[in-house]
Amino acid sequence: MYIIEHNEGGSLGVVLNRPSEATVEDVLPRWSELAATPATLFVGGPVKREAALCLGTLRVGVSIQGVPGLRRIDGRVVLVDLDADPERIAPLLEGLRVFAGYAGWTFGQLEGELQNNDWIVVSALPSDPISADRADLWADVLRRQPLPLSLLATHPIELERN
Repeated sequence: MYIIEHNEGGSLGVVLNRPSEATVEDVLPRWSELAATPATLFVGGPVKREAALCLGTLRVGVSIQGVPGLRRIDGRVVLVDLDADPERIAPLLEGLRVFAGYAGWTFGQLEGELQNNDWIVVSALPSDPISADRADLWADVLRRQPLPLSLLATHPIELERN
């Protein structure tokens, strides 16, 4: 889960590793050349699956000040307005990922889940939203963490199979 926004109104994020069978070419052909590999539409979460949301990673050293269609989320990660001109945005991005739907929490809901230790909170790299290795993204993120958290990268998905 990548948290895009967290404020007094609630929280919004997307699941980074759930590809769908639809391609970006099929759904948003204007953006297909900028889509990171695999160029599929990803399922961002259960809320508003009919709506598309797009994250991009800026090239190193690029400024987006005054560029319509891009809103900085954190560091080099930006929210891309899919109504913007892809040709104007293309030179600024390393790549982008399009998500159908998102995950949302009402005010205080995510905080409660964090207090219950329902989530492991770690920092993301700018490349995480557009990473090509989607199947092992969770393990890759965990391996970057200090011990003992990095040990979870080898944890079986289904404990019964251990």
